Amino acid sequence: MAEKKDIIIKATRREGRGKNDSRRARRAGQVPVTIYGGAGEAVAALAQLSDLAAILRSDTGRNTIFTVDIDGGEATEVMFADRQIDPVRSRLVHADFKRLVKGQKIEATVPLRLVGEPIGVREEAGVLEQIIREIEIRCQPRDIPEHLDVDVTNLGVHQVLHVSDIPATADVEILAEPDTVIATVSVVKEEVVEAPPVEGEAPAEPEVIGKGKKEEEGEGGTES
Repeated sequence: MAEKKDIIIKATRREGRGKNDSRRARRAGQVPVTIYGGAGEAVAALAQLSDLAAILRSDTGRNTIFTVDIDGGEATEVMFADRQIDPVRSRLVHADFKRLVKGQKIEATVPLRLVGEPIGVREEAGVLEQIIREIEIRCQPRDIPEHLDVDVTNLGVHQVLHVSDIPATADVEILAEPDTVIATVSVVKEEVVEAPPVEGEAPAEPEVIGKGKKEEEGEGGTES
């Protein structure tokens, strides 16, 4: 579950909203963030990149519950709602945080983990294919699992595992369509490749069926 780890992120209110202000903040190792949700108004702030990167690299990742302390007085318990990554530098450039409200469920995305060796792989030389690796759920913030386990032990060749096969729990509501395919076991067909001719070996000539030219000329006499 997404346990509270008493992580506190220091932040300052963001005054400038222009692109130049954002560039200066990023050069200084800060990330523009927006905090919204709950009963409060949206707040624009700046947080340290190193602090946010450490959260995203943790076991709970974007589902980590933490506290944002703005200007040393306005503390809010939040989770990542969205984030923007620079595709070239793979660096966080903006983040949205959602305030957590006691008793209010939230939506989150968690990894799907396949457990066991399918019978189709073990006994029929099949190959296990995982079609989706994450799934949307709804639950209380502290009930968010680090991952959902799905047992594939009884999956045979050409059989399919659906979202509806995930065991239901009272704490977690799965939002994906029940018929969404999670995994399947397929068979890889071997391609028949003809052996290349041996170097120096002349290709076999086709056998000629019929009579030779001389034989044909020798048959039937010439009238005198």
